[in-house]
Amino acid sequence: MSTAAHGAVALKFQGQVVLVTGGSRGIGAAIALAFAREGALVVVNYLSNEAAANAVVARCQEVGGDGLAIQADVCSEAAVQAMVAQALNEVGRIDVVVNNAFKAFTFDPDQRKMFWELAWSDYEAQLDGAVHAAYNVCQAVLPHFRQRARGSIVNMVSDLVERPSIPYHDYTTAKSALVGFSRNLAVELGPLGIRVNCVAPGLVYPTSASQGTPEEVRAMIVGQTPLRRVATPEDVAGPVLFLASDWSRFMTGQVLFVDGGLVMK
Repeated sequence: MSTAAHGAVALKFQGQVVLVTGGSRGIGAAIALAFAREGALVVVNYLSNEAAANAVVARCQEVGGDGLAIQADVCSEAAVQAMVAQALNEVGRIDVVVNNAFKAFTFDPDQRKMFWELAWSDYEAQLDGAVHAAYNVCQAVLPHFRQRARGSIVNMVSDLVERPSIPYHDYTTAKSALVGFSRNLAVELGPLGIRVNCVAPGLVYPTSASQGTPEEVRAMIVGQTPLRRVATPEDVAGPVLFLASDWSRFMTGQVLFVDGGLVMK
């Protein structure tokens, strides 16, 4: 819906700045573009693929928003502090944080490690990518949010935390911990005007993590899903925007499942 054709329509995130970690591809890129379509300036965080991040920024500008690509390993406290400082220096504010980045993982049940094959270091790697990364970003942006007495944080988890249909032990344990982290944060930050919620997608295809998911596994999930398909990255973006917006202004500490009805809460 263009503002040229619909001059009276107010874009939901006009003038706002949204930080999306892991925003250069997959779900993160879809989220970045969705915010840009609503007028936001999106800070596209990326780990290594500068060209992909710049391409997302260009697409954000094409759809009517704006963008800024900033490299940072979200598992590094110093790198995240520098990223947030650069964003505030260049664009002046941050309104929304989407913690989307995570450690590399392949959703292939044939290749997954059984519990007795897992080392504790496997869990640590996923906890680092999920909880430590969100911790770093929240710590870095919190002084700014507190100063403004407002802000929205959306943490990306997984429907596996509620229904581990395939036991990806290390990944699901880390995402479950991120839910607990988010709820504690929601209780503490609520009185300060800051909301914290989670979006829990099911299998999302195509992404780099789901490329290894066999066709028969996708078919099995489709067969169990009331809406009879798996999610696309774009399906996940809408609920993220909802939780970041004033439409959800009286929601915090919630987990919104986006999996076609596979999990019903």
